Amino acid sequence: MHDDGRYDDPRVNGSASDHVSRETAYPSWSTEDGPRSAGYTGGHAGQVPTGAEPADFSGTRRASDGMARPANASGDARSAQARRNSVASARFEAPVPHQPTPDGVRDASPTAVASDASAAPVEPYAAPPVDPSLVSRETSEDDDPPLAMEAMRAVQILNPSGEVTMPRPERTRVMCVANQKGGVGKTTTTVNLAVALALHGNRVLVIDLDPQGNASTGLNVPHHTGVPDVYDCLINSVPLSDVAQAVEGIPNLWCVPATIDLAGAEIELVSVVARESRLDRAITAYPGHFDYVFIDCPPSLGLLTVNALVAAQEVLIPIQCEYYALEGLNQLINNINLVRQHLNPRLEVSTILLTMYDRRTRLADAVEQDVRNHFGDKVLRAVIPRNVRVSEAPSYGQSVMTYDPGSRGATSYFEAAQEIAERGVMEPVSRNA
Repeated sequence: MHDDGRYDDPRVNGSASDHVSRETAYPSWSTEDGPRSAGYTGGHAGQVPTGAEPADFSGTRRASDGMARPANASGDARSAQARRNSVASARFEAPVPHQPTPDGVRDASPTAVASDASAAPVEPYAAPPVDPSLVSRETSEDDDPPLAMEAMRAVQILNPSGEVTMPRPERTRVMCVANQKGGVGKTTTTVNLAVALALHGNRVLVIDLDPQGNASTGLNVPHHTGVPDVYDCLINSVPLSDVAQAVEGIPNLWCVPATIDLAGAEIELVSVVARESRLDRAITAYPGHFDYVFIDCPPSLGLLTVNALVAAQEVLIPIQCEYYALEGLNQLINNINLVRQHLNPRLEVSTILLTMYDRRTRLADAVEQDVRNHFGDKVLRAVIPRNVRVSEAPSYGQSVMTYDPGSRGATSYFEAAQEIAERGVMEPVSRNA
């Protein structure tokens, strides 16, 4: 730093040992009188073109110029004439663009970086490989197949030819879908299994015995107040054939809807003779023949659920892969045993379906292992994973089988329905047994 306010720049005197750091380097050379004039053709700051007169740097810098004083400026005094002579004799080389420095050094000069020809190039970042065994069932490659594979699965599930690809049982199979815990997938299971079987040549009837009417919503069947529903069958002895509605777009599928009137049915059934077998007699009196009758039960163990257990031959229990779903399972099994002893000796738990399976959690694996160890072959091999398409379908009045037949949820329910159909052929069930 000079007494008159000027300071040295290593680019002027050609010294490569006293580098100015990036933080303290000033952006350009200038004078108080303005930019360079004679012979200046642009280029890097501080470069004097060959054949041009050097600019006059006689002007002194003031603190009002707004230029920060470098911390490492030289402190020895120099005369103004020596300064001008140094500038006149200096010939600058073309500046070297800044290059990445090894080991993250910030203050390496461009000259030093350019001279280091042995510096190795920076390798691009490569993500570490992922262990395929740690990828969940929901995020595996099977969930995002090529379009051709997805189209093939959709054609297989929708079965546009209408051929009977799932075996039909010798006699009607009445299956009660029950679990006293709510939110385990009873209604979703009922709707999707019924649609899958109907699309593959089976005649199916769905009885919505839940006052919420979610099964009616999933099948796009009207169930507002005033529509004949299952309440009329239970309380007023209206034939089941008068209230059953054909499901639009799904051949061989009918639905008995439920309205809000069903909420008071349990109280009204208390004084009715043979109140536990009202639904059983309505199904028996139906004039047509069905291969499957699915009864969607409410999340309780009241008279509506008892009616379903008395009318059914088999119980299908959806179990969510969480601890709470297992907690109430013993009470449900005890109630089924009581109904078998006193009201319906042919009743049995024939099918267990694991729903909302999340491979990413250890809890899901633990619940699956416990259920399979306890129930054995009654647990279906097919497992229903968590899938957003299954949850979106009811908002469009559809099952996932028709909403997105190529999704993982539709494929899983299709496999479950096929397994149920094959088991029914191997072990035929008779209502008169």
